[in-house]
Amino acid sequence: MPTYRDEVVVLRTHKLGEADRIVTMLSRRHGKVRAVAKGVRRTTSRFGARLEPFMVADVQLFEGRSLDIVQQAESLGAYGADIAVHYDRYTAASAMVEAADRLNEAEATPSQYLLLVGGLRALSRGDHAARSILDSYLLRAMALSGWAPSLSGCARCGAEGPHASFVAQLGGMVCGDCAPAGSARVDSATAALLTALMAGEWEDVDAAPGAATSAASGLIAAYAQWHLERGIRSLAHVSSESAP
Repeated sequence: MPTYRDEVVVLRTHKLGEADRIVTMLSRRHGKVRAVAKGVRRTTSRFGARLEPFMVADVQLFEGRSLDIVQQAESLGAYGADIAVHYDRYTAASAMVEAADRLNEAEATPSQYLLLVGGLRALSRGDHAARSILDSYLLRAMALSGWAPSLSGCARCGAEGPHASFVAQLGGMVCGDCAPAGSARVDSATAALLTALMAGEWEDVDAAPGAATSAASGLIAAYAQWHLERGIRSLAHVSSESAP
């Protein structure tokens, strides 16, 4: 059974026995990996702090039958400490890693890994509002998984926009003829913000009015949770008024 190395983001951990942990990681080349980190809960552990949620590390793993084994871990991005001391950053990061865990049941692509690393780095530095970083991450991660929302043409019939309704179940923006009764109405500022979040146009995102930011967040949460079926539990704790 071979030994291999990869760059990983730690998504979550679970206690195992008296001193070990099971660590779930999103790797750059091997998709989602679950591995046992032996002795990491002891104070004498050489790499326990490097395998906490939101941390980015270069790890060496031994391929096991059901769970791999972490043999070495070197820190590449110590984002956890800067995220954990800010409630808005922490809740946004928690929702991001939960979504990454759910989206990458199958083998992931390097793009998913790099997108998550970039999002956690931005959160740790407070580059933008935490909720906006989360919203942009969710839109782009969903797109990488093949669930890109339609933000210009009608998601149902393809008619060119702009359109004024958003229906998560139909795939995004829909025209007046396709919109079911009671569909969420989307004003032009919110529609423009959704496009900016998808494209990573941060000047436009940061300048968006608060009402558009809140409305866009609600639509993105509904869209992500619809496609992930079981939902993202951490989203319940994310404030829509997060500040950088």
